[in-house]
Amino acid sequence: IKASGLKLRFCTNETQATRDKFVKKLQHLGFDIAVNEVTAPAPAVCRILKERNLRPHLLVHDDLIPEFADIDKTNPNCVVIGDAADNFSYKNLNDAFRVLISLENPVLLSLGRGRYYKETDGLKLDVGAYMKALEAIMIGDDIVNDVGGAQQCGMRAVQVRTGKYRPCDEQHPEVKADLYVNNLAEAVDTILKYLPK
Repeated sequence: IKASGLKLRFCTNETQATRDKFVKKLQHLGFDIAVNEVTAPAPAVCRILKERNLRPHLLVHDDLIPEFADIDKTNPNCVVIGDAADNFSYKNLNDAFRVLISLENPVLLSLGRGRYYKETDGLKLDVGAYMKALEAIMIGDDIVNDVGGAQQCGMRAVQVRTGKYRPCDEQHPEVKADLYVNNLAEAVDTILKYLPK
């Protein structure tokens, strides 16, 4: 492919190691590959952080932290979560939760959504399970902007039958809420009922 002159890029979902480490592993196996040819979740999130002036609280694997060396992490205004392996302790998850709950507009960026993966010693929970534990649910009265916008970001969304709600919203041709409720109190009660104890 390289000899053909076509532009070549390698894509990985690796979130436990830097691209440097990943590339060295492939080079050791005989692949002719350079770091600038590899696209991975952490560098992509770093671009988003810089573009949006976000300062992350990191809940990632220790070996991935060097990817965030050029990112301002003081006074976090978002959380970045990756496959943190043993760093997924109650304390670390609670620290991430406290950052999110303290923000008026919480931002959670996940480096993946996998449920589990396999290592030599067996199956392990992946970042998706922990992402869901920290994930927000949109509650709004606008079927397109509130509900549809949240769902496009991968969130669940509840529409309240108050405010600008109209009965025809429940038959919208493109957007369907995960749940319809009569008011905010009912939304909160319903959500709390299904949260893990």
